[in-house]
Amino acid sequence: MATTTLVQSSLAPSDAIYDAILDAGEPWIHEIRKGQIFRIEDLGGNQAVDTLFYNAADYAERYSATDTVLGQRNIYLTTGTKLMSNRFQPMLTIVADTCGRHDTLGGACANESNMVRYAIEKRYMHACRNSFLKAIAHWGKGLEKRDIPNNINFFMNVPVTAEGRLTFEDGISEPGKYVEMRAEMDVLALISNCPQLNNPCNAYNPTPVRLLIWDAQAE
Repeated sequence: MATTTLVQSSLAPSDAIYDAILDAGEPWIHEIRKGQIFRIEDLGGNQAVDTLFYNAADYAERYSATDTVLGQRNIYLTTGTKLMSNRFQPMLTIVADTCGRHDTLGGACANESNMVRYAIEKRYMHACRNSFLKAIAHWGKGLEKRDIPNNINFFMNVPVTAEGRLTFEDGISEPGKYVEMRAEMDVLALISNCPQLNNPCNAYNPTPVRLLIWDAQAE
């Protein structure tokens, strides 16, 4: 279940059509066209990047953690993983990965989970669900709170114990590690660059990430 496949990309950042830095705690929403390549780079190391994908033509079709795990028979994401929709259609394929394992079970931090997991006074700390809601409100094209399903946590280390429990552990990523995906349909990407200060997945130090997009590559 913990198999990893490390693959380097051949793409040069100088050839990207989109290149941006996303600060810790900030949201990002952007359309990615079929065939385009999308990279998330962990600039500081061990940063958790909470990510969702939607069919850009029909937001009712969106990333499904359940169908992704079922389709690949693995709870972790790495090179070769197809990110499946709730209609069991491939949305994106991971084509390069220098980290080796990404979480699809832990979900996004929220005000309520901060309070339950850590302390009641943590309830008002900024959380990824807040960032998701901020992004879709700014997008203003029909997405609502109920449209936010269980997300991917790129670079996040959430092992499953023999008893079936999730544990939040030190990250396994390092500065400069990245994951790269090819869009298999037009997708809307939604990201919260996690502001979490209370667990070791990002070494208690949220940091920026780099987001790049390349046009479809010739075969």
